[in-house]
Amino acid sequence: MTMIVMRRMGAALGLLLVLPLLGGCGPGVQRGSRPLVVTSFYPLQWVAERVAGRHVEVVDLTHPGQEPHDIELTVRQTADVVDASVVLYARGLQAAVDQAVDRERPRHVVDAAAVARLEGDDPHFWLDPTRMRAVAGAFERRLARVDPGHARDYARRLHRLQRELTGLDRSFRRGLAHCRIRTIVVSHDAFGYLGRRYGLRVAGINGLSPDAEPSPAHVRELQDLIRREHLTTVFSEELASRELAGSIARDLGLRSAVLDPVEGLDDATAGQDYLSLMRRNLTTLRKADQCS
Repeated sequence: MTMIVMRRMGAALGLLLVLPLLGGCGPGVQRGSRPLVVTSFYPLQWVAERVAGRHVEVVDLTHPGQEPHDIELTVRQTADVVDASVVLYARGLQAAVDQAVDRERPRHVVDAAAVARLEGDDPHFWLDPTRMRAVAGAFERRLARVDPGHARDYARRLHRLQRELTGLDRSFRRGLAHCRIRTIVVSHDAFGYLGRRYGLRVAGINGLSPDAEPSPAHVRELQDLIRREHLTTVFSEELASRELAGSIARDLGLRSAVLDPVEGLDDATAGQDYLSLMRRNLTTLRKADQCS
């Protein structure tokens, strides 16, 4: 066997090894007969699955139990961004996803952050159901352009989803309308949109990032706030450490409860979805804030 033949065989073998990793079928790939929709984290995955149903394959870039803010993409996940018929993501939440979208330039992209009209640098829009309703509408319009053969079904599913989100918003407005306490202290400052929508003051222990370390002065300010407002509860969350929230609660003789920012599912919430987690949050808030 000549050296040239051996080199050609080596190159062919290398190509065969790389192709399964990249899945490179070009922009707007269909796996089988279904378009591929790539979402960046759980709330957007939930929207995509509810709108698209069985007509598409939805691949989420954040694995269950993974904190979404600091993910890194694998070669396989980057290939999914390249191949996606639609990418649904939120710019500013996950740097690795932003970079992949900028670098690979998928043809059909919905930036949920732009649709939801973020206020400041807080990306947690999905805790306001009305903003989720807007994101669902933008995604449905883009998906119908990509897959017009199922446009009527997408519109029907969107209508049902938006009706549910409207009902969720109504439940929060009514459930939090008459509360003795209107301030909450949370593990990280993910609840600003919820607070603005329903008239709650939100104070975060760790700021916008769950990994940020609060200063001793900030902890003292929170303790003063808790005493002044006669709070009963300090809230931790599912996907981040509960140690600091629990410590503040113990020091002041308060309850500690979980308020889920609905950034993702884990083993404890695997049987839940966005709607059920938000309803559980409402029940938790009503108890802590002594609502009637």
